[in-house]
Amino acid sequence: MTFGFDRAYALRAGTCTPCTLPSLVLAALVALPVTPRSASASEATPSLSCQVAGAELVGGSGGSASITRQAPDSTAVRRAALDYIEGFYEGDTAKLVRSVRPDVYKIGFPRSGNATEYRPQQQMTWPQFLEYARSVKASNRPTPATAPKVVELLDVLDQTAAVKVTAWWGTDYLLLGRFEGRWMITQVLWQSPPPG
Repeated sequence: MTFGFDRAYALRAGTCTPCTLPSLVLAALVALPVTPRSASASEATPSLSCQVAGAELVGGSGGSASITRQAPDSTAVRRAALDYIEGFYEGDTAKLVRSVRPDVYKIGFPRSGNATEYRPQQQMTWPQFLEYARSVKASNRPTPATAPKVVELLDVLDQTAAVKVTAWWGTDYLLLGRFEGRWMITQVLWQSPPPG
């Protein structure tokens, strides 16, 4: 969740003091203990990052801040993203069923071989997810263990999350929601690796 405000945060005496914030967010921040986190010396633009009761508050010079929860949900979100990749890599439909909702919407920008142009793709439907996984299993040719399988948590809140995954086919951006206590992928936007 991102909150816009006029001025960046001020760091005073070990606390984050907001200059201007919506009153609801301000009330939540005032009620919670805040511990500053030191910024990297290599940062090119001034920013501020604080820990706020199990969440991370990140502010930058652009006049916005976001609150990201990292606690136990991070492990479950990461597992759902890995199940997604491994479901395709291993041809394991159980992992796809566990991590992807049947009403998933997936669309992407594929390239063939050395082509420089991306071609439009129709939506990959839930039955196509399962069909692809079954074809990998039936061919007895799972993806090699050395194939990329990178999961980067972009944002994890209490009900929603955003994840970037890198696999042999390219980069996928996953949106997840918590449904009946389980993290499930609802949308995927992907592309093949850029040319060059």
